[in-house]
Amino acid sequence: MKNNLLIVDDEPIARQSLSDILRLEGYLVTAVANGEQAIEQVRNYSVDLIVLDLKMPGMNGLDVVQVVNQISPDTEIILLTAYGSMESAVEALRQRVHDYLLKPASPGQILESVRRGLERREARLKQKEKQDADVPVFLTSDGTEVDLMRRIVQRNGQSESLTPAEGQLLKVFLENPGRVYSHRELVLLVQGYDVSQREAQEILRPLVSRLRNKLDSFPTLLERIVSVRGTGYIFESEA
Repeated sequence: MKNNLLIVDDEPIARQSLSDILRLEGYLVTAVANGEQAIEQVRNYSVDLIVLDLKMPGMNGLDVVQVVNQISPDTEIILLTAYGSMESAVEALRQRVHDYLLKPASPGQILESVRRGLERREARLKQKEKQDADVPVFLTSDGTEVDLMRRIVQRNGQSESLTPAEGQLLKVFLENPGRVYSHRELVLLVQGYDVSQREAQEILRPLVSRLRNKLDSFPTLLERIVSVRGTGYIFESEA
């Protein structure tokens, strides 16, 4: 299975160069120009490793690291910068960054760092799998199975893989049937940060829509996700 990599750099030439190097090695590569787009990509898709520029307009690299660590802690991150300093290196390592490379890094350096980052991710996932062996697999009355650790929903040969955010949202619902959550509470539980109620609605609306689309073939889950007008959502108890 090919690994999904994300390149984040505001310089078009650097973005293209990094993408070409990594695609030639067989990786699946997506490239974006800023931190905001990077966060959106990680929210919506599974990303195994990010090669991230430190200095960018808007959200800088360390801002992105902080958010990614909250919403997708299994994603490895390599920081690339032409403006290295001891302070930024220490902060990067404190925030669980896999590597910190100074531009211009050679293709060999980048590929070696990516390889080691993916190996570290695989080792950590195996360790997590052992620790999470007791994470429940939810089973509904019609035989729909939800594996929260692997983020997979399946029934009668059909299966859907969920992104980290989709999986966390479904986990909150499954573990708390019958409870009404505000938009703001759900964003805090799923994404790990606090926002206003208005902002929370804007964040949740597309996330819930994508989750509902993926659950279209699993009615015992889909039909239980109910919007509470003006408040948030409830995951109704199974009849």
